Amino acid sequence: MNINLTRLSNIIIFEIVRLFKTKRGLLALLAFATIWFIILYYFVGSASAIVTSHSFESMAQKLFGALGLSALLEWPVAEYAIYWLVAIYFYPSFAILVCSDQFCSDKHRGTLRFITLRATRAELVLGRYLGQLLIIAILILLTSIATTILASVRDITLLSESILLGSKLSLEILIVVMPFIALMSLLNTFVNSSRLAIVAATLFFALGPLIVAFIEYQFGQKFYLNLLFPGEQISSVLSQSSVIASQYLLPLIQTTVLLITSHLIMKRTSL
Repeated sequence: MNINLTRLSNIIIFEIVRLFKTKRGLLALLAFATIWFIILYYFVGSASAIVTSHSFESMAQKLFGALGLSALLEWPVAEYAIYWLVAIYFYPSFAILVCSDQFCSDKHRGTLRFITLRATRAELVLGRYLGQLLIIAILILLTSIATTILASVRDITLLSESILLGSKLSLEILIVVMPFIALMSLLNTFVNSSRLAIVAATLFFALGPLIVAFIEYQFGQKFYLNLLFPGEQISSVLSQSSVIASQYLLPLIQTTVLLITSHLIMKRTSL
């Protein structure tokens, strides 16, 4: 597979520029900013008061204990406990929406064949994926910085600990999000509109587990087909009590498999 780094970087830069030049991209950013303003102002910003309040403490211990999340109550930076709970589910969902048009609209308009005259299909798939990944990484970093600022305003002694914890959680969230973006890359090879890509992703996550459960029930044994679904490991890393490297190996493998499949399909697709 021959990949030119100059062409690849141009595709990545184009993805970032396109986000700020299209109405759809600007609306996505506006929605993102609005949602996270509400989350940071009303939930993360008051996390310390919520977590340490006597009325919440007993209820939280029972609820978090039942969910296996008791370790989060012991975090020194309460803001990041709330941030982690929200971000670990928000960003995968947001990635499905904002990364739903990697090259399906180019296929629909017929411009994809002209793009492939200047770049290989492998460069197109990888470049568009990395561009979307970089955008999500920037957004994760911005919300993490905002959380660090909120924690530091409450207690300046938490600054260094907030930076370390924020860096760690940002990387972990990015790893969790990676296969979701790769899934949208794969779905883009089949459909010609971002709406259909979102619908296909919704059906994949809604009907897929039911089909897997039916297959395993019929054969009476576990085939571990659930490992095909991005986000399968979220429940195991959510508590952060015993996070090991192997729990983040699954999304990396899923991402690799999805991107390779996207490239193989793209190679055989008539533009």
